[in-house]
Order: sequence, then C-alpha cells, then structure tokens
Amino acid sequence: MFKDFKKLQVKMPKKFSIWHIIIAFGFFILLQMYLMNPGVRDITYSEFKKLVKEGNVLECHITNTIIRGKLREIERGTTKNAIFIAARVDDPDLVKDLESMGIKYAGHYESPWFKTFFFSWVIPLLILFVIWRLVFKRFGPASSIMTFGKSRGRLYAQEDLNVTFDDVAGIDEAKEELQEIIEFLKTPEKFRALGGKIPKGVLLVGAPGTGKTLLAKAVAGEAGVPFFNMSGSEFVEMFVGVGAARVRDLFNQADQKAPCIIFIDELDALGKARGANPMGGHDEREQTLNQLLVEMDGFDSNKGVIIMGSTNRPEMLDSALLRPGRFDRQVVVDRPDLLGREAILKVHAKEVKLEKEINLHSIAAMTPGFVGADLANLVNEAALLAARRNKKAVGMPEFEEAIDRIMAGLEKKKRLMNKKEKEIVAHHESGHALVACSVPHADPIRKISMIPRGIGALGYTLQKPTEDRYLMTRSELMDRIAILLGGRVAEEIIFDEISTGAQNDLEKATEIAKLMVKEYGMSDKMGLVTFEQGDRPLFLSGGFASSKEYSEETAREIDLEIKKIIDESFHRVKALLTEKKEILSGMAKTLMEKEVIEGEELKKLLEELHKANGKNVSVAQAS
Repeated sequence: MFKDFKKLQVKMPKKFSIWHIIIAFGFFILLQMYLMNPGVRDITYSEFKKLVKEGNVLECHITNTIIRGKLREIERGTTKNAIFIAARVDDPDLVKDLESMGIKYAGHYESPWFKTFFFSWVIPLLILFVIWRLVFKRFGPASSIMTFGKSRGRLYAQEDLNVTFDDVAGIDEAKEELQEIIEFLKTPEKFRALGGKIPKGVLLVGAPGTGKTLLAKAVAGEAGVPFFNMSGSEFVEMFVGVGAARVRDLFNQADQKAPCIIFIDELDALGKARGANPMGGHDEREQTLNQLLVEMDGFDSNKGVIIMGSTNRPEMLDSALLRPGRFDRQVVVDRPDLLGREAILKVHAKEVKLEKEINLHSIAAMTPGFVGADLANLVNEAALLAARRNKKAVGMPEFEEAIDRIMAGLEKKKRLMNKKEKEIVAHHESGHALVACSVPHADPIRKISMIPRGIGALGYTLQKPTEDRYLMTRSELMDRIAILLGGRVAEEIIFDEISTGAQNDLEKATEIAKLMVKEYGMSDKMGLVTFEQGDRPLFLSGGFASSKEYSEETAREIDLEIKKIIDESFHRVKALLTEKKEILSGMAKTLMEKEVIEGEELKKLLEELHKANGKNVSVAQAS
C-alpha cells in the first residue's frame, strides 16, 4: 500500500500552471451560479407591468438596464416569494405605477469606469500577453530578449554522444593525428610533468561530407569529456555586440566544464579574412572574430579546454586564426580511398540486412570520389529499394541501382521520346562507349542506358575505375576528352546533324582542356607556365573568379591552345568512329531494343560486332 502511495506522489504535478488557475476560476463561477444563488425568474417587461398592476410585485431595484426584485407567487394554494429579473424599457410612467401600488422601489447608479477600464485595458493586455506567450513558446527560450547574449552552443554529455573511433572509418591518418588530443584530455599530468603544452586549437579541413563533425564528436567520446557544438553562423546576429557576447559566454561555460571540447562547425562563416567586406571593415562579424581571437589568447589550454573547428574553405580564413597559439594544428580529412570506402560501407551496413553474396569491396570500387555522407546515403537508398521490392535482404541489384540513382539521378521511365530522339540518344551513348572501349587509357564501361535520369540526362554511360588515381598524364586527359566528344561525333557521322544533347559533354571537355593549358603546363606553345592565380577553393568545385594577371595577347593564345586540343580530339574521334560506323550502328540498334546494356553484355556484343565486320580490335575496356 505504501508503494502505491509513493507512485501516486510521483505522478502528481510539481508546480501549478496557468491552466490550473483557469480551471479553478471556472469551477468557482459555476459554484456561485448554481449553488450560492437562488433561482431567478426571467420575465418580460410587459409581464412585469402586469404583475405591478395586479399588486404581486413586493419590491424592486431599478438600474440603467435591468429591473430586479421580489414578487408574490401562489402555487398550489401556497403563497411564496420569488426573485425576478426583467430588462428595463424607457417608460416615464413606471415610477407613478409603482407609487400608486405602494411598491417599495430603489434606484441603482452604475458607474461606467469599471467596464471602460476592463474592456479598454485589461482585455487587450490579456490578449497581448497570450499572443506573446504563444509566439515565444513556438520560437523557444533562445528567442528571449534577455538571452541574445547567451551562447547557443549545444552541450553534449558523454552519455549523449555515444560516438567513438569505432564509428569513424576511412580516415585513419586523421584519427592518428587526433590521438594526441585524446591522451592529453585523459592524462594531462603526463604532458604537464614535462612542461609540454597541448595545441589550443585543431582545425579539421576537408571536403563536405568527409566526416569532420563526426570525427570531432568521436574525439570527445574517446576522451570522455563534455562536447560543446556550435556553428559559426550562430554567433552573428543583426544586433551589434551579440556575437562577441556569445563568444565570451561560450568560453565561460567551457571553463566551468573543463576538461571539455569546443567545436565550431563551418568556421569560415565566422573567421573569414578581415577586410574582405567591400562595404566596410568594421562590421558585426569582424567584432565577433576579434573576440574569438582574444578568448583563444586569454585561456590556458592546460585547463583541458580544446577548441576544434571545421571548414571546407581554409583559404578564406583570417591568417590570425591560423597562427601558432590558435588553430595551429590542421588535420586534413581527405576523401577515402578504396579501402577506406570499404571500411565506411562496413560501418553503415552493420544495421542493414545484407544478402550473403554481397561484396562490399566491389561496391567500394564502383564509388570513386564518394565521401562518407555519400556512402551512408548509398546504403540507405539500397535498403529503401529492397523494402520497396518486398525483399528480406539487400542485394547487389539494389546497391547498383542506388549507385546509378546517386550518380545519374532518378529514372524517368514515363518520359516519352519520339523515335527520332531515341535514335539520336542511342547513337550518342554508343559513341561514348565505343570510344571508351577503343582508347588505351579509359576506365571500363559498367553500363550504358538510354533511360532518362535526373534533370536533363536522356541517357548515360557509366564507367567503373579499376583503382584510385591521384595523378593524370597528358595521354589520359586526352583520352577523357575523346570519350566526352564521342557522343557528339557519333551524331554527326550517322545523322549528318548535331543536337543539343552534348552540352554537358562539351562543358567537361572544355574544362579539361582549359586546365591542361592554364594550370598543368601541358601546352607545347605556352610552355611550362601556369596562368591560374589567386585563391581558389581547395575542396569545392566553384568559388571566386580568379583575377587575370596576363595580357590580352596571352589570353588569345590560351584560347587558341584550348581550341587546338579540342579540335585535335575531335578529328581523332571522328576518324575512329568513321572506321567503326557499322559497329556503332549495331550497338545503337541493340541499345534501342534493350534500353540498358551491362558491362559483360557489352563486351560480348562488341566481340560479335567486330567479328561480323571483319575487325580485330581489343575490347578489354568493357567489363
């Protein structure tokens, strides 16, 4: 019985809210209306006048709006008094009638100030208060005026993180670099005994999706310390001084929780180089950055407060942030290689039911350039496809379809093309594949398809790299340009006409040729000179336009060299496809019939077409 009573105590509310007060007030009103007041008879004014003339009204109180009083009622031979109420009507003879019948009456003056005050002030203020509560409740406590200067950093306790190095794969070098930070947070006395000082700041640099935030959380998880997580954009507000106040508050909180880790994600939003703002050099962002620099200089790293930041645009950061004593250690979180991608796939596939014949190494080989976020999305897409197909486990077909979906976009089987467009797309993609199978430095073809995908792709040709590459020779780049031009040249040979379908191919081919001339020094005429100056994003494809630091004559020569490379590749591909025109037509015919040709099927098809046309050409590039 005692245990049950304690359970009831636990379930009782610990504090009153405004709803408790409203319910109690309503209950009091009902109690007053139905229990404390006797029954009141509501009559019309004509009935009241009739009762007055009959002498049944004993007394009454007259106000500006109502008449209230007592009347005599006879019920079952018994006389009793009852209370009545009636609406007052403008009647100048009312007082005469009451005096003539000897009825006791009294007037009551109602002052309008209470109603005026209640309806003009109390009700509007209550409405404003309710609206204020609802609005700030929706936005949360962080939107309060009194909390603008408070840090919005999210504090994760050790039990909330639940992330260790076992959850991070494919970036072993970065994990080794951060092992020293973990040892310091665990055993700081080992470093203090020798007089060593741990670096105050660690900057994680890498492409988007490589796992920089996850790595920072894993460091805190391995060290077993609290973790403050905040984005660089959360410091800056429209109010002057708020960002600097938040920086101070964040470091004060971290000092109380030491040892701990402060992690500032997207540091470039806060630490952009000062003076880069064309509208002026003294804005709120720069004040916030100045305060961050002061705080990093002011605290003692031996207390166990480590500052970590992440960015994919290190070239944008202010040089004062990167000097010794601040973010003096930079850890590159690079794109994973083949073994790294396989390790990442194993981590994300732990919670997914896979078929026994799944080969994660083969899947990793199909995904060159994929980062950790891409691979996590790949595993999830494959699991969703398997569930959609009512399968009990995820197989290779789902993974291959997920790769195609990520690289080329969603299939659009309902997009209808007329016969002429189908012929053009089939010959275009066959041109790409045939050139790729003919040049010496090309990755094997994994699939050819003429099923529309993505935004504007009416067909696609996927290649499967055999290994990760970090350097490209001039011959390999020329072969890539040739493969890109294969579709456009095939259209011209077969139809003696060209279409708009090669737009993306021409953009990529021109970009490769431009890099060969301007950056790689692969032009005989321009020599060993690079013409690309200025800060370019290291991990992003776009960025600021580089300043041109050469003459108009040199620019003209560069344009001519770029055009020369494209023209040479065009004539090379045209000669190759003209010689194999029958094979090109055979491939296109088969592609129109099947819509999709896999790598092994393509290899057999090319061997048959070469034999049928008396050609003896290697088709090793199809697999």
